[in-house]
Amino acid sequence: MFDNLSERLDSVFKKLKGHGKLKEKDVEDGLKEVRIALLEADVHYKVVKKFINDIKERALGQEVMKSLTPGQQVIKIVNDELTKLMGASHEDLNLSGPVPIPVMLVGLQGSGKTTTAGKLAVLMRKNGRKPYLVPADVYRPAAIKQLKKLGDQLDVPVFPSDAKKDPVKICREAVKKARKEGYDTLILDTAGRLHVDEELMTELVRIRDAVHPSDILLVADAMTGQDAVNIAKSYDEILDIGGVVLTKMDGDARGGAALSIKAVTGKPIKFIGVGEKLNQLEPFHPDRMASSILGMGDVLTFIEKAQSVVDEEQAAEIEKKLRKSQFTLEDFRDQMVQIRKMGSLTDLLNMIPGFSKNKQMKNLEVDERELVKIEAIINSMTPRERRQHTIINGSRRKRIARGSGTTVQDVNKLIKNYTQVMKMIKKINKGGMRGLGRGILPF
Repeated sequence: MFDNLSERLDSVFKKLKGHGKLKEKDVEDGLKEVRIALLEADVHYKVVKKFINDIKERALGQEVMKSLTPGQQVIKIVNDELTKLMGASHEDLNLSGPVPIPVMLVGLQGSGKTTTAGKLAVLMRKNGRKPYLVPADVYRPAAIKQLKKLGDQLDVPVFPSDAKKDPVKICREAVKKARKEGYDTLILDTAGRLHVDEELMTELVRIRDAVHPSDILLVADAMTGQDAVNIAKSYDEILDIGGVVLTKMDGDARGGAALSIKAVTGKPIKFIGVGEKLNQLEPFHPDRMASSILGMGDVLTFIEKAQSVVDEEQAAEIEKKLRKSQFTLEDFRDQMVQIRKMGSLTDLLNMIPGFSKNKQMKNLEVDERELVKIEAIINSMTPRERRQHTIINGSRRKRIARGSGTTVQDVNKLIKNYTQVMKMIKKINKGGMRGLGRGILPF
């Protein structure tokens, strides 16, 4: 989402770092470009004005002008101010109060409320809670069915709402049922409209006053830019929302909403939707987002994703196998499955510091279909073939290709790549990095 903004800022910083000492004009020229880049990214003009003034005040002070590395100091200031602009630190969901705790999702039609309800249930269950989904949108055709289908898919209970009933009554009854059945958190999926109107807001206020939610989350589409900010302001004025969930953050919008919402409404972004899958809702960390925008990567999120899918005992076993050069095609497949659980490989690579700044690597697109193909090929092998790849002769390769819906060339390519990797591992085990060098360098 922030690719264009990141490129523009990187260009400005390169110029600033090119100066041994910075003059006031150098800083002002650089900030003028930063200002244009932010406006083009659809950041609210009042937010941009204050942001630039805050940076200028610090950049023209002693910490930059007297610094031995003034360009680096400016980058640090921009990073600090970007983080502050988006809320300084992560604010979690408010789940205080008597059980069962209602959490209310509000927002316009098409913003992704129902899908977000399912994603939030996944996140809550991962944190040890017992969520209960409540369809409270009785106007949109099939809204109740959609949430029921999501609940079945996730194995999360859904309150049996009746489209003929008043939404306030549905929410009250859902609280009673949740208390009786032992669920500790209700996720209320309320109705939306194509625009903010009095009738919608009156109903939402009635639901709020009836069940007293611990948190009200506005679900807003990041692709709508400044509209998302204006919508957040409207909902907050009437409902006093607790925070925002920005959906479609994996899209190609300019990203202004993420940089403006906190500054304009005073309410934090609590979660971001980073994909269509039901596990692709992430807590929003302003400091990590700022680092990502400035091309510094997001190592902490990368580590958290890895920790969420990696089994420590299995990792220790794999390390032992690698040391003994006993890493089989079966192990390779299992590790690939683990990595794919972490999300898109392109997104994971972009979390590595410096990756997005590398021109050769930046446009690298990892074809996820290739990974699916590799998995299918290995699954088509017998257990013995996976553990002893040397027995896979011509006829076996034909059978594996047929079984996996691929070609013999695909099977050959996989086995060749696997063999080369194993040779490199043996070199490392035998002679450390020097051994590896002997294996791949032409001398």
